[in-house]
Amino acid sequence: MKKIAALALTLAATSAAYAQDPGGFRIGLKAGATYSNISGDNVSQIAGSGYETSLGKYKIGYNVGLAATLPISSDGFFSIQPELLYNRKGYQLETDSKSTNTTLPAGVSKIEQEQERVLHYIDVPVLAKINAGGLFFELGPQFSYLFGSKNKSQTTTKYNNGGKDKVENDGGFLDYTGVSRDDAYKSDLAQFDIGGVAGLGYQAQSGLSIGLRYARGFNSLIDTKDSDNEPKAFNNAYTLQVGYLLPVGNR
Repeated sequence: MKKIAALALTLAATSAAYAQDPGGFRIGLKAGATYSNISGDNVSQIAGSGYETSLGKYKIGYNVGLAATLPISSDGFFSIQPELLYNRKGYQLETDSKSTNTTLPAGVSKIEQEQERVLHYIDVPVLAKINAGGLFFELGPQFSYLFGSKNKSQTTTKYNNGGKDKVENDGGFLDYTGVSRDDAYKSDLAQFDIGGVAGLGYQAQSGLSIGLRYARGFNSLIDTKDSDNEPKAFNNAYTLQVGYLLPVGNR
């Protein structure tokens, strides 16, 4: 009986040591919320000339995908973490067109428009990761591919007599030329983006983790591919993620 108990204690200690070892190759899933918008000195030009444009609220989206940890040091202190994520980003614009704009119809004093644009991205961050007793810090580049766009707008027309009309459109928006575009149109956007990511979080011995990171695009989102004068705007996104990365193979 004593031998069985001693064997059980030995196995338990070995398992505990294995679980506490942060090194080794791990792979698993990540998912969470995305809080995104755009930034840049030219945001006021995005809806075209004759419009006063400002950024609206950050858009709430989500992200989900695969992640792996590739150890560089044997103690797990330093590693590389590549990920493959679907990330639902976007932005909101608020635009005003005043009566000084000669294109306004007769009797109209102002047109106000709120535009929401959802951007569907595949993100591939490749991050250097430092693990300090469960607390981790990460930093590195991110490569992104835009494969879809969904648009929604609300237009309020105000008249000189004090009246107003409000119209919602689930499939239209104004691009930076001031032209109305349909739902799936994304030809005014850059298909690829390269950005930087920085974050921190905590990973338990079991592989469960929670992390907060910030990502900023370095390539302008606005790109008609046939003009050198389009306004510059860049993706900004905060993500809160939970993950579960399991050890793979023997150490």
